[in-house]
Amino acid sequence: MLTRKRTTLDIWPLTGTIPQQIAFGIIAMPFNKPHLEFQRIDMNDGWFTPPGYPAGIQQKTLASDLDETRKMGSRTRLLRFDPGVYTTAPFVHDHWEEVYLVSGDLIVGNDAKGQGGESFEAPTYACRPPGVHHGPFKSDRGCLLYEIHYYDESKK
Repeated sequence: MLTRKRTTLDIWPLTGTIPQQIAFGIIAMPFNKPHLEFQRIDMNDGWFTPPGYPAGIQQKTLASDLDETRKMGSRTRLLRFDPGVYTTAPFVHDHWEEVYLVSGDLIVGNDAKGQGGESFEAPTYACRPPGVHHGPFKSDRGCLLYEIHYYDESKK
């Protein structure tokens, strides 16, 4: 009889993030995002200000099948802040969000006038479950974020 040593993967359902569990086949989630091999990203075109965000914050969608009405799918995007731009109220949404601060600075928890908050420098990472209030946000020097948003469809 063969035996094997217990590994971290054996306990990941208790400790890993949803993407880690998906990557190792622990849970399966239906995604309909396109299959995209390495493609050059035009960092000048294709940016727009998302609804509800102030001018100076723009997103560029890399791949998406996120359907917030049907509560399914996922989105991968870049989000950039121009220097000095800030939001005035916390955000909350009903899907998971993972954020990697690629470059620049991001201040979390400023007031409605853009004052205060805790400052973070790249590289920094956050993983938020649905329903968590976060922000407001500001960047003094500007920043670039890589974000993944997704619904946990395994709970349906």
